[in-house]
Amino acid sequence: MSFHRIISSLLHPILFPLIGSVFYLFMVPKYISNKYKLLILLIIFVGTYLLPIVLLFLLKKLKMIESFHLSSIEERKFPMLLFTFLAVLIGRMLFKIVIVNDLAIYFIAGGLALLIIYGFLWLGVKVSIHTLGVGGLIGFVIKLSTIYHQNHLVVLAGLFVIFGVIANARLNLRAHVFSEVVWGVLIGITTQLVIPIVYQNI
Repeated sequence: MSFHRIISSLLHPILFPLIGSVFYLFMVPKYISNKYKLLILLIIFVGTYLLPIVLLFLLKKLKMIESFHLSSIEERKFPMLLFTFLAVLIGRMLFKIVIVNDLAIYFIAGGLALLIIYGFLWLGVKVSIHTLGVGGLIGFVIKLSTIYHQNHLVVLAGLFVIFGVIANARLNLRAHVFSEVVWGVLIGITTQLVIPIVYQNI
């Protein structure tokens, strides 16, 4: 396995929602009991990790996709809708635990981001889900820094480095062209910054 494929696997987009959730639960200055933390992480682990893997296995068995890499535009269309539904569902579930509304909005915004890249598929553009994932996390950390007046510059710098590493890997694997990796990070960041503003004004 090549170095770039190892990077793509280790920094898979399926991991970023869980990473963002752990960051929120343990870094935000808000009291959340250990019981709720475990419940929240269980919901997110099942919804963003286990269920997507099971769904991809089913789709492969039904021959709706050829591989788990979702290399072609047509292969990506139906899974994107499924992942959008799961993100919004998790967001709605987290809204019931009122104290983690910020985290709920993170998933709602993530669902909108996935829906946007689904729309790009119909235009023949295969936006990078890898850079979308890290972009969403960058936007989320920026938002939390603003809301809770915390300095997360080191974390943000690290995330931008990770974006660069991922983008380089995806380009070297020829999985995407330059514009597709850029669109991914921009959509990820923008949705995380805009959706909370929209939510506050509803």
